[in-house]
Amino acid sequence: MALDRPAGLNSLGFAKAPQDTRVVVAMSGGVDSSVVAAQLAEEGYDVVGVTLQLYDHGAALAKKGACCAGLDIRDAARVAETMGFPHYVLDYENVFKDAVIDEFADSYLAGATPVPCIRCNERVKFKDLLGTAKDLDADCMATGHYIQRMMGPQKAELHSAADAARDQSYFLFSTTQEQLDYLRFPLGHLASKAETRALAAKYGLSVADKPDSQDICFVPNGNYAAVIEKLRPGAADPGEIVDMDGNVLAEHRGVIHYTIGQRRGLGIGGLSDPLYVVKLDPDTRRVIVGPKEALSKRTVPVREINWLGDAPFDSRESWDLEVKIRSTRPPRAATIRPISPTEAEVELVVAEEGVSPGQACVFYDPNDSRIFGGGWIHRG
Repeated sequence: MALDRPAGLNSLGFAKAPQDTRVVVAMSGGVDSSVVAAQLAEEGYDVVGVTLQLYDHGAALAKKGACCAGLDIRDAARVAETMGFPHYVLDYENVFKDAVIDEFADSYLAGATPVPCIRCNERVKFKDLLGTAKDLDADCMATGHYIQRMMGPQKAELHSAADAARDQSYFLFSTTQEQLDYLRFPLGHLASKAETRALAAKYGLSVADKPDSQDICFVPNGNYAAVIEKLRPGAADPGEIVDMDGNVLAEHRGVIHYTIGQRRGLGIGGLSDPLYVVKLDPDTRRVIVGPKEALSKRTVPVREINWLGDAPFDSRESWDLEVKIRSTRPPRAATIRPISPTEAEVELVVAEEGVSPGQACVFYDPNDSRIFGGGWIHRG
């Protein structure tokens, strides 16, 4: 827990004793959220652990390595028992399907590259679960995300995690100011994941050595196409692979098996230069391929913007910030030109490859760790 707090406030920022401060901890069953709950309990807070059951419990029992599965629920309950605080499991299966899974399937079928973990945070964890925390009269809700909440001159600000390798800001850009005022992220200041595991061992938690989840929780082994076929029968209809002039080069086994920027597995041989997927057209069931340079884009249309700056987003003609369009890439310099309070045109200083509708575009302060929100890339 960060120690540089104003005098008279507890470690969560409230002017009262920890035992008089109720905090709901969102527990996935992994080591991060377990450490948050254990640490707050040890500090004397009135901790309530809540785990969301997000998808089929029976199927989940046989699967490790994805959050909120049956085994993870059991792990979260064991941590609560060890540390002596109440723990509840809430069935959010229908909410999760309606708010996250169905949109994921429809976006993927429309040729986009969706990021369902962002929608889950936005529509389930930081909306419905946060509402449940308030119903329980909690003063705040804490999570195990690697991101920092800092008090600025005007309001609570969102900042990248101290450990750049663990930073989850890309997945939390849509956190609203109202949510940020209520949320706490006790791990964001840690220098490494090793520190988190050391804390888990210190508290005697059974999850201290538990592996991190790698997959999207409802996409086992990263097989997106198999999930889409199950959710939307007939989605894998075959079609044509064409070049940028419309010449047919080959047949494909379904648009859902391809992503923007893909090079391998296209089944196109005998060409002197490699070709990449540059566009997906689900209406005509065509996969359009072209040279690598065709993937480069400098102008990116963005909508559904969540703005966390101090001045209104559209109060200026442009903002010179840095943006990240994929979670695995570093932020790059860009000029953001507002069209409305929730829409903008983002001009990248250096063109990026593999920009796809459905990805997030997250805004960063080029001179600080602050996050100014972001939006969703669309076709324009």
